[in-house]
Amino acid sequence: MTVEEIIRGESKNIEFKEMLPKDSEKYVKTIIAYANTQGGKLIFGVADETREIVGIDDSILFQMMDSIANAVSDTCEPQLVPEIEPYTIEDKTIIVVTVFPEPMRPYYLKAKGKEKGTYIRVGATTRLASLEKIKELEMEGAKISWDELICVGYKVTDIAIRKLCDDMNIRRKEILQSKKTENKLSLVTRTNLENWKVLKNTSDGYLATNAFVLLTSDHFPFSKTQCAVFKGTDRAVFLDKREYTGPIYEQIDEALNFVLRNIRLGARIEGLQRKEAYELPVEAIREMIVNAHCHRNMTQESCVQVAIYDDRLEVTSPGGLYNGLTFEEALQGHSKLRNRAIANVFSQMGLIEAWGTGLQRIQNAAKEYGLPKVEFIEMPETFRVNLYRNISPTKTSQIPEIMSENVGDNVGEKKINVGDSKLIILNMISQNSRISASEIAKNMYITQRTVERYIKELRKDGMLVRHGSARGGYWEVVK
Repeated sequence: MTVEEIIRGESKNIEFKEMLPKDSEKYVKTIIAYANTQGGKLIFGVADETREIVGIDDSILFQMMDSIANAVSDTCEPQLVPEIEPYTIEDKTIIVVTVFPEPMRPYYLKAKGKEKGTYIRVGATTRLASLEKIKELEMEGAKISWDELICVGYKVTDIAIRKLCDDMNIRRKEILQSKKTENKLSLVTRTNLENWKVLKNTSDGYLATNAFVLLTSDHFPFSKTQCAVFKGTDRAVFLDKREYTGPIYEQIDEALNFVLRNIRLGARIEGLQRKEAYELPVEAIREMIVNAHCHRNMTQESCVQVAIYDDRLEVTSPGGLYNGLTFEEALQGHSKLRNRAIANVFSQMGLIEAWGTGLQRIQNAAKEYGLPKVEFIEMPETFRVNLYRNISPTKTSQIPEIMSENVGDNVGEKKINVGDSKLIILNMISQNSRISASEIAKNMYITQRTVERYIKELRKDGMLVRHGSARGGYWEVVK
């Protein structure tokens, strides 16, 4: 642990406690949440509001460490063994409890039981897990992939098997043709589908896994792709909307074509040649939609959404990152497969070119196109990718026009960009460190509540620090 990490403040995987609470449940819940999600550090001896290092007195240091270890051992189920270590910073001793993403999920408070005692980490807060999340944690702990489970009562037909095999063979042939290679691929058969756990062969005939159902029908109500074009940059006015069902690889094709129909087709100069090209890179669009289907949480009833705004393409997938995978690891190419059978079939079809490279490919394609930086947003139950269009807004005042989701709380508020709003707030505070939220709101034509929300987010992101009391204190912008 370093001073720099403490200065950045609390986050998804760091939480401060000034002292050890008498009620151990108050901090054990956070330890459980870390174990169920992406790990983290619980630090004792640091004030959470001011980030002041108050330290732990040496006379009670080891007693406190033993108390933490005993509380975790006595109240957690299954057993958790975090690292509990003392650190010296600025001549003061703190205790750092390091929790790793644990495999025997879900972890929960023994006294409350699994349904009422399972916690997860959402942003910088610890929250009770939903029943759907608990179900997924159980599958993670048992190393079960939902798409490999048998779909009880679903009838497997020869027609459906043949169609899936034929479609895969056609796509595999197209891959070879595009690579202009003389190599030949063996034809996909039902035996391959068995090996890939898409079908299960029994003495009573073939049984369908959930993957087979997703790849051959519209049996599951949640298996659909909602596509829409909106006027402006929020969801207030529809210009067009479609809903695609059926085999998920066909949904991907339909969604991709929907996007291409609704973005501009122009020209790019490559060397001495003028080539037609869409305003957004097709490979990035395809990757966004493929990833949304491949890595979605199938235990959720919501569906994949593809939305086109004046300033961006937005693809939203049910389910956050899987099984303790961090966003940083995902960007570096690490991969943990939520739906193993689907991923295998997508790979055979050429929809997935290399494991774990999806986010990198989207970023690289946008960079090559000269587009704004791709935005990846991890939320409690969803994962969203925003691919921004190269549009320069017309400025009518010092406040930029909206270029992302509408963040206004009341009708009649001026609509402005979330990122730009935070920059404006930081600029105002840089010029006047004692400016109030109400003064900022008045200058920006938005509500005080919105300003307070942004300030809270800036503090969590480590970009803004409060010194002193609410009335007599002042703000510091962290460069």
